[in-house]
Amino acid sequence: MERRRVKGGILAAIGFVLSPLSWWNDLVVNLPLAYAFGVAVSLISRSWFLPGVVAGYWLTNVIGFVLLHKGAVDAVSAEAHPYTARRFTKDFAISVGYTVLVVLLVWFGFLSVPDGLLAALGR
Repeated sequence: MERRRVKGGILAAIGFVLSPLSWWNDLVVNLPLAYAFGVAVSLISRSWFLPGVVAGYWLTNVIGFVLLHKGAVDAVSAEAHPYTARRFTKDFAISVGYTVLVVLLVWFGFLSVPDGLLAALGR
C-alpha cells in the first residue's frame, strides 16, 4: 500500500506540472513542449506547425490532468479508483479552453516556426 501512495504522489506531482492549474506551467512547461511538438511535426510539412502545436498542447494538458487525478487518488485513498469518462470529459474541456489561447498566440504571430531551423535542415 505504501508503494502505491508514493507512486501516486509522484504521478500527481508530474500531473500538476503538466496541468494548467498553476500560473507558471503554461509558459515554463506546456508551451515549450507544445512548441517543440509543433516544430517536430513541421519537419514533415511546414503547414502542420499550428496543428502540431495544438495537438502538443492538448496532450500536455490532458496527460497532466489524468496523471494528477490518478496520482492524487492513489496517494490519498486506501483503495484504487478508476479514472472515469466523466472526469476525462471535464479535463478535456478545460484543455480545449486553454488551447484556444495557444491558437491565438500562433495566429497572431507570437509563436512561429523558427526560420533558421528549417533553413539549416534545407527546407
